[in-house]
Amino acid sequence: MSISPLSRVAIGTALTLSFALTACSGSGAGSADELSGDRVTLRVTWWGSDSRAQLTNEAIAAFEKKYPDIKVKGQYKDWNGYWDALATTTAAKDSPDVVQMDELYLASYADRGALFDLGKARKLLDTSMFDREALATGQIDGTQYALPIGLGVSSVVINTDLFQKYGVAVPDDTKWTWDDYARIGKELTDKSGGKIHGVSAAPGFYAGDIKYWARQHGGEVFDKDGNVSLKPEALAGMWKYGLGLISSGAGVKASTMVEDLTAGVTAGSFATGKAAMTTAYNTQLTALQEATSAHLKLLQLPHADDTEANFLKPSMYWAVSSQSRHPAEAAAFLDFLLNDLTAARILRTERGIPANKQMLARLQLNLSGPDKAAADFMHGVLQGRPPVVTPNGASGIEPALQRYTQEVYFEKTSPEAAAQAFVKELQGEVDAAK
Repeated sequence: MSISPLSRVAIGTALTLSFALTACSGSGAGSADELSGDRVTLRVTWWGSDSRAQLTNEAIAAFEKKYPDIKVKGQYKDWNGYWDALATTTAAKDSPDVVQMDELYLASYADRGALFDLGKARKLLDTSMFDREALATGQIDGTQYALPIGLGVSSVVINTDLFQKYGVAVPDDTKWTWDDYARIGKELTDKSGGKIHGVSAAPGFYAGDIKYWARQHGGEVFDKDGNVSLKPEALAGMWKYGLGLISSGAGVKASTMVEDLTAGVTAGSFATGKAAMTTAYNTQLTALQEATSAHLKLLQLPHADDTEANFLKPSMYWAVSSQSRHPAEAAAFLDFLLNDLTAARILRTERGIPANKQMLARLQLNLSGPDKAAADFMHGVLQGRPPVVTPNGASGIEPALQRYTQEVYFEKTSPEAAAQAFVKELQGEVDAAK
């Protein structure tokens, strides 16, 4: 399994965060029980594209119409620039009031006191329409520091046109195993005469890969205390499986995997019709559909046994800075973005399938095509409990994993040696942050 990320982490960003936040502590100024009644200005920041900015600004305008005493100034950057800027402003005690947050950095900011306890804003911020499992993804030690905007689950996406063209049957995803996945991948490669590959990648390039693989082998990547509990033998087994995909021809070459990593989900082997199966979040179906112009279908991930290894993955969160002088107004803004139908109709699924069940139910009435397929799929997948939030110090897990994965797939080191080294390095980063 190689799950395309909802977001990516840069090593330099992780270092910037670790350095800049060491001096951070929240001021916690202002009351969150009720609005002040004064004219205030909130600063809101997020990462993303120009299209996301356009939709977010439309939602901001709708909020300002409903709350004429609250002015909202929005700003956005690309992924890497966003985290560098947020770390710098937070260390300088000048953080924006409302921040878009990612799971990889949630604990890092919460543990350093940089985020506001949203439980103190219950009168203004309604969380009743969120499942307990969804709320848990934004909690650290039981405190609600962030609320998920959208949710996704890992899946296999198949190009049914290529399956039909080369006479390969679509598998029953309620029963198939990883051996079936490899066998079908090779069958597609062989029947096409090498014109395509069955599988676009092998597991190990994203943190979601090892979370799923660890669960299938009775473990987790992190334990409840935030220490690394990933079993090296489980990680080594994942890489051995990936090497098998490559050597058999079921999967693309290691060099192509790296090229696909750089190209992104909409320009890789699967998106360009050079592979018939890939792994992705269900929420990426729309982008893949547009890129391929083919008939695509979402399937549940293969599994090793009856373990419910899949889990809800927040696309991103909204959080309030502990440095905000207007936490009540910030909470009201979050409530509008997450709970107001006007905002839901503007933002739709741009940040993922809405985590708010009521908003999703109302949006589903008008969803169609891949958006509807993605929403329907998420509710039909067997899900286990949410994994432990990535602990402080481990936000660089993804680039480290990619480094070791490339060493293994280019046969520069053995799966066993790489697994031992990765676990040791990751635990060292967690220990250093304590």
